[in-house]
Amino acid sequence: MSLLFLIGFMGCGKTTLGKKLASSLGYNFIDLDHVLEAQIGMTIPEYFSTHSEEEFRKLESEILKTTQYPQNTIVSTGGGLPCFFDHIEWMNNHGQTVYIQLSPKALASRLDHPKASRPVLQGKKGDELIAFIEHKLAEREGYYLQATHTVNGIDLSAEKVAEVTGLKD
Repeated sequence: MSLLFLIGFMGCGKTTLGKKLASSLGYNFIDLDHVLEAQIGMTIPEYFSTHSEEEFRKLESEILKTTQYPQNTIVSTGGGLPCFFDHIEWMNNHGQTVYIQLSPKALASRLDHPKASRPVLQGKKGDELIAFIEHKLAEREGYYLQATHTVNGIDLSAEKVAEVTGLKD
């Protein structure tokens, strides 16, 4: 079974790349944030506002470990998921992981006009947003770098990821 987890900071392109990669390989695609929202019947921002981050992380862990992954699946994870509990180790033991790496400035330019509400970014713009990303990346990158593969998120294509992971025919 081929199982590939895409990890990285919010806004790095996990979902967009995951859909393209799954389509090009004829694989299934699962966005764990969407699975979580379907199970709880509310959006992640709504859950954050009514529960604690700690409760969210416990639920996220349960979703990661109990979801039934069909054979040949690309999985997009939440940005913080690899950094809690034993998630990065769990994902590496159950498939390959790909860290989509981008600089704080590149991430900030993508997150400055978010399509959806991101609770941790509320009210942050410009230099404040970059400083927030730098701080969070400093906390998280040690986990992200434990991925099976690290790829540069600038000009990243599904074909490049398929090549790096050995999923390309």
